[in-house]
Amino acid sequence: LDWSCRLLSLVVWSSLLLIFDCRLAPPLALSLPAGVYVVYSHPTLQRRMRSLVLPLAVAAFFAPGASAFAPSTPPVLVPVRAASRAGVSAFGAVRRSPPAAFVLVAARARCERTQLHMGWGPDPIWSVASVESNVEACPSKSCVSLTVAVSAEMASQFTVPGQYVQVRPSGDDDAQPIFLAIASPPAASGDESAGDGAGADAAAGPEPSRFEFLIKKTDGNDWITSAPPSSALDVSQVLGNGFPIEENLEGFKYDFPTQNILLFATGSGIAPVRSAIESGMLGLPSEAGKGGRTARLYYGVRTPNDMPYADRFYAWEAAGVEVVPVVSQPENAEGEWMGRTGYVQNALEEDGVPIPRNSGALMCGVKGMTEAVRGILEKAEVFEGRVMTNF
Repeated sequence: LDWSCRLLSLVVWSSLLLIFDCRLAPPLALSLPAGVYVVYSHPTLQRRMRSLVLPLAVAAFFAPGASAFAPSTPPVLVPVRAASRAGVSAFGAVRRSPPAAFVLVAARARCERTQLHMGWGPDPIWSVASVESNVEACPSKSCVSLTVAVSAEMASQFTVPGQYVQVRPSGDDDAQPIFLAIASPPAASGDESAGDGAGADAAAGPEPSRFEFLIKKTDGNDWITSAPPSSALDVSQVLGNGFPIEENLEGFKYDFPTQNILLFATGSGIAPVRSAIESGMLGLPSEAGKGGRTARLYYGVRTPNDMPYADRFYAWEAAGVEVVPVVSQPENAEGEWMGRTGYVQNALEEDGVPIPRNSGALMCGVKGMTEAVRGILEKAEVFEGRVMTNF
């Protein structure tokens, strides 16, 4: 009898371990009530094992994968050696090999924790676009402003500032594409954003059948930064969700309305921010019937000569955006720089966030800047959903 008790105790506890390791196959689960019946049919076993029955029954009912309410997954037969090579234990916590040639392993074992990390959006659908112009974007010649003619269908896909496309040399299926945020505003809103005064025509953005890109020159991208007019490029469909402006700045999603917009950019990251400023979607004072929000742009570059779109600042100011250029290497400037110095996040720390609960932010740039700015805004208690990036 003592031997029988020890054996039954081993079976019960082994089953309990299997339950909590989420590897209990349905046949084993069905055998547990039979074991409970045997315990209660023998007086001695009843006295010795009674304390184990209730925890075992509760565990069998509520354990993931063993409960009647859990999703049913057919078990998979796996050879013992194969299971061992795959790192799957046949008996959960009990590591000794079972005598049978095959063991039952639930198909869902461990796979619930598997995550798939995909690429940047769906596979590209390529079409040919023609370069219309390619000009230097700043005095240092570190960036170019590229304008390409696209089809009306592609232009209609661009609806939210911050969306992007993939670009590669025309006809080269083996080339690694680059990802470019569209710098011009969406076609439906590009003519609403300029405001009055000098520079308004420039701020209105390109015609609907054209996309503008701001591209920093790097090793290996000469094929696009030096692309002459009339040359062909392969351009994908418009990708990404862009800045979720309407979702997070409008309506009643948060208990405080958005009255102040903070914009942050470094280097060529100004491209999607320019698109947002000129989109007519920010509720700036110049946007007829759309509100009177305040807006401030912190724009970080190394030197003043590395600053694209400086000729647009007057139009942006007229539209209601206060522009705050921040130079990180003033010692390398041609002449004396009288503006802000350091980094974008330093300027934000100095100025603070006057009304955090009524503020929203859009940003694009180097990782260090975006992480630091996000941390400052969250510490100031700006709503997390109102701190937006385009990727």
